[in-house]
Amino acid sequence: MDRLADYRQKRDPARTPEPVPESDADGAEAGNAGIFVVQEHHARRLHWDFRLERDGVLVSWALPKGVPSDPAVNHLAVHVEDHPLEYANFHGDIPRGEYGAGSVTIWDHGTYDVDKWTDREVKVTLHGQRLHGGYVLFATDRDSGKNWMIHREKLPLPSSLKPMAASPGRPPEYDLDDWAIEMKWDGVRALAFCENGQTQLRSRTGKDITVTYPELGGLAHEIGHRQVLLDGEIVAFGPSGQADFEALQPRMHVSSAVQAKRLAATAPVTFLVFDVLQLDGRPLVALPYSERREILEGIIPNGSWLLSPPYFPGSDLEAVLEASRQQGLEGVVAKRLDSRYEPGARTTSWLKVKNQLSQEVVVAGWKPGKGNREGLIGSLLIGVYSDGALIYCGHVGTGFTDKTLRMLTAKLRPLRRKDNPFDGPVPPEYAKPAVWVEPRLVIEVSFERWTRAGRMRAPAYRGLRDDKNPEDVIRET
Repeated sequence: MDRLADYRQKRDPARTPEPVPESDADGAEAGNAGIFVVQEHHARRLHWDFRLERDGVLVSWALPKGVPSDPAVNHLAVHVEDHPLEYANFHGDIPRGEYGAGSVTIWDHGTYDVDKWTDREVKVTLHGQRLHGGYVLFATDRDSGKNWMIHREKLPLPSSLKPMAASPGRPPEYDLDDWAIEMKWDGVRALAFCENGQTQLRSRTGKDITVTYPELGGLAHEIGHRQVLLDGEIVAFGPSGQADFEALQPRMHVSSAVQAKRLAATAPVTFLVFDVLQLDGRPLVALPYSERREILEGIIPNGSWLLSPPYFPGSDLEAVLEASRQQGLEGVVAKRLDSRYEPGARTTSWLKVKNQLSQEVVVAGWKPGKGNREGLIGSLLIGVYSDGALIYCGHVGTGFTDKTLRMLTAKLRPLRRKDNPFDGPVPPEYAKPAVWVEPRLVIEVSFERWTRAGRMRAPAYRGLRDDKNPEDVIRET
């Protein structure tokens, strides 16, 4: 049986750039995996061609509405003639007057695994650039076998995911209309995994922090027991109603459920949600920011401990930045309206614009205290990573309370080591009396500016950041 007879009959190799092999398909034995391709086809009517490698050919369906993204909505899939394997790489223009005339581009490609393949049902798992997960094609007529439907299977929540990060910078003045502006909240980044009425909170390092913030445990109930993955910031508001990072510090490092519950009553937090990454089995990361925000606004019931703060037009950048200064916030985050969510990436599609210079740094040692700091830390020796090397960038001796000094001293003493962990020079006046430690503790500091030597001018301690891996700490400003 010539699987490509219909294909060749419809095409003249002298008139179309499409591949038209002279010989029959090789009839390779069907396996449990293969390649797939989705081609966007601007023919008489726009459609997408969905093709799966099988028995030495590409079994093909035309999808008038494209590949469905929502598990609740099926799309028509018209079964068409098999195509040669070479067609998986085809893109170009089919001349007017030829079968399928129009422009063809490759919309997605990759590999797939077969879960089930019969004459009336095909169930596969795709591993593409855009498409991931399970899809089912099933016939809807008994006679011709031409009309099928394609269904996207409901995806479970990912077991882990790293949040997308912003780069330092400002959006260009000439295309501010293509950006949205959000406040940069002074809190702890968190992902909320909600499914079957249960909520799990994870920090940006993947640490489970659900126990730390018991007042957020009702999140899944608040959104109607839907499956959802949210990205946001856990914030403590002070008496004036402003975000207060210092007020959050006692909450951040608690692992005891009893202690966390007690603190929740006296120093409650609010979860400020600014993105939605998956909803009811449908991954949303490939959607533009503007569409994700529209979906988010429809599922978050704003209340005292759960809010979806507004975003503002890019043209209002300066006004929003000034408002953030008046509220004592770090600054703002500018996000391109067309930006997709890139887990774990730091991209220029998101830009953080700060009111003051601040930076996460790694503690690699301390200078012993004197006077009223006898037996405690005098100052911390700090650094940032550059190409895998830990580089000294200054020392911090201000911004501490007595309670903070005792806490940091207790955390650093078990990390003591004999040798200097820095990979570059340290001024001798600090290196000589230093107590060196393993570079595992991350803190946040504010400072005036960077010097030409790569040192911080007048850094001051702001807080401990145990939600950040030391190896990820690089110079940002």
